[in-house]
Amino acid sequence: MAEGIARSLAPQWVKISSAGSSPASLHPRAVQVLNGIGIDISGHRSKGLDSMVARSVDAVITLCAEEVCPVFLGKAHRVHWGLLDPAAATCSEESRLNAFRTVRDDLRHRLKVLFGQGEDA
Repeated sequence: MAEGIARSLAPQWVKISSAGSSPASLHPRAVQVLNGIGIDISGHRSKGLDSMVARSVDAVITLCAEEVCPVFLGKAHRVHWGLLDPAAATCSEESRLNAFRTVRDDLRHRLKVLFGQGEDA
């Protein structure tokens, strides 16, 4: 979700990449809640940190809260936003969707501020 939102907000010259310590398949609820705000990530694929070239990365934002955060070697500026993984929610379908919406909205707010588009910018 973060990659899709960041791509929708960042200037075109900013290269956005996303990778995790344990890549898995794209979660259908992530696709669904981003479609709800006009962002299509259906073509995105989960990638591992080994796919990143550390020397070409200027900034890293980690989102892990309960899981182990990956170690990213390199000289990149690092920021940590500890967000709960909405895929880990074990409740009703509507509550699971709401968990994804909550994370989506939090990411969108933070990324708008990061890219100078938020009310707090």
